[in-house]
Amino acid sequence: MHPSLVLAVAFGTFLATMAGGLLALRLHDRLHLILAFSAGAVLAVAFFDLLPEAITLSHAGPSATLGMAALGFFAYTVLDRLILLHTHDDGLGKHGRTGAARGWAGAASLSAHSLMDGLAIGMGFQASVSVGIVVAAAVLAHDCSDGMNTVSLVLKNAGTRRQAFGWLIMDAAAPVIGAGISLMVRLPDQALAAVLALFGGFFLYIGASDLLPESYHAHPRMLTTTTTLLGAALLYLVVHLAG
Repeated sequence: MHPSLVLAVAFGTFLATMAGGLLALRLHDRLHLILAFSAGAVLAVAFFDLLPEAITLSHAGPSATLGMAALGFFAYTVLDRLILLHTHDDGLGKHGRTGAARGWAGAASLSAHSLMDGLAIGMGFQASVSVGIVVAAAVLAHDCSDGMNTVSLVLKNAGTRRQAFGWLIMDAAAPVIGAGISLMVRLPDQALAAVLALFGGFFLYIGASDLLPESYHAHPRMLTTTTTLLGAALLYLVVHLAG
């Protein structure tokens, strides 16, 4: 274990997440394009990063791992529909407290994922320096989009720029906290696989039910669709280049 190296990499993820989020705040007038990119990136993280890693780590087999992902998907569905009351412009909708609550729930899920990123970095370095570097490269590469996704979710759901910035700080700090925890504890592979699959299900719901529909609503669909595919392709390339 190399504590100073782990914390240095974790601080790099903080900077990457902040950079992506600040870019999203600056380009608020083009939020539909940011949402489209974020939708592709969130779905790609689930398909190309979280779920494959969960299947690799799990000893229970792909079916059990995908079952955990399904549990995450439908658990988030229940949370969204029954507790957060999925709405758009009707009732409280996009401009009320319910819309803001949905944005906060999505941002919290992304922050929890970032916490797991920090844990993953630390655990990678527990295995070996080379494994830690590969994991860190993957995390650093997609943390920029994590920051964009967090800001996009809050702003899209009636949140203010100040609230979006607050959630961005939380999301950016989460990997540092996770890396710090990893220096003290080690999560068994099977438990880590279950958590990654669960968050994979969360991300599939967030991307497909929240970000993707809003990205092309009342906007040129060819441009937003292309941006979504670009977000997915970029994350696919990042994951595979990182090993």
